Order: sequence, then structure tokens, then C-alpha cells
Amino acid sequence: MRHSFYLMALALLLMSCDENYVPKPKGYLRLEYPEAQYVQTDMDVPFTFETNTVGAYLTSKKQAGTTESYAINIEHPLLKGTIFLTYKAIGNSKDNLLAFLKDAQSLPQKHMIKADGILEERYENREHNVYGMFYEVGGDAASQSQFYITDSINHFLTGSLYFYAKPNYDSILPAANYLKKDIKHIMETIKWN
Repeated sequence: MRHSFYLMALALLLMSCDENYVPKPKGYLRLEYPEAQYVQTDMDVPFTFETNTVGAYLTSKKQAGTTESYAINIEHPLLKGTIFLTYKAIGNSKDNLLAFLKDAQSLPQKHMIKADGILEERYENREHNVYGMFYEVGGDAASQSQFYITDSINHFLTGSLYFYAKPNYDSILPAANYLKKDIKHIMETIKWN
């Protein structure tokens, strides 16, 4: 009886070893970021918008030059990235508007060397007189998201997202997606003064 038990256990053991061993793939760090909390900005610039307060801080400075312009940086140290905003007054000149549009539309194209592709998304808010374009840049480009918005008469704002590290699309994708939502929220809440 004892021998039959051992034979049966050995047979079951040999039958269960029929499958090939497949190693488990390497696991990747799962990144979870806090839920965004938006507040209205209170800066001395010709527009307002809502920005995410989670792990971010704003810096603003007026730029020297002939037209009214401002540089605003929204730093996200937790995500190792910054959203750079640049405001320029159009000055009631159609030539200025065309030059600003040309510059804003050519900037994403400069990233085509490293980009896998660029998705364009039009933005329009007639109630607040805000019109523009959002660009999502795929691949190992230096900037993952860019946009411009304008009222076509007085105001022009551009924005770009840059990370502090060498671009590696797979590594920065969670942070890029998180900050892409912040950028779209900025576009949706812009109000010209």
C-alpha cells in the first residue's frame, strides 16, 4: 500500500511537470498622482486661469520689449516638469497676430525629429472669446504638449510642457498625461481681462 501511494504521487508529480516554465515579465513601477485641485490664479497679468495646486507653484515676470509680454512658469517638482506660458499683447496689429500664429504653429514641428507623431486638437470657446490649438507630441520629443490660444484681437498665449530629464516616452508618459489634463484645464478656464 505504501508503494502504491508513492508511485501515484510520483506519477502525479511527473504529469504536473509537463508544462514549460515561462518566466514572469519584469514589473514596472506604478505611478499614481494625487487628484488635481484647481484654483483661480491671482497674478498681475492680462488674463486669469485655474491652475492645479497639487505640488505646483507659479512664477511670473514681465518681459522687457516693445509689446506687453509675460512669462509664467508652473513648476511641478513632484513630476519633474514645468509648464511654460508666454503671453504677448497683439497690439491691434494683424501682422503681429499672423507672426505669433506662425511661430506657435511652427514650434511643434521642430520636435518632429524625435517625435513619433503630432496630434492636433482645435479649441474654441465663443463665450469667453478663446480660440486655439492643442498639440500632443508622441515619442521621445523634448516637449510632450504644446498649445496656443488667442482672442484674435488683443491677447495671445502659448504654452509648452518640458521635463527636467532626458525624454524617454515610456518613462514620462504617466506624468505627461497628468500634466496634459492641467494644460487643457488652463485652456478651458482662460478669461481675458
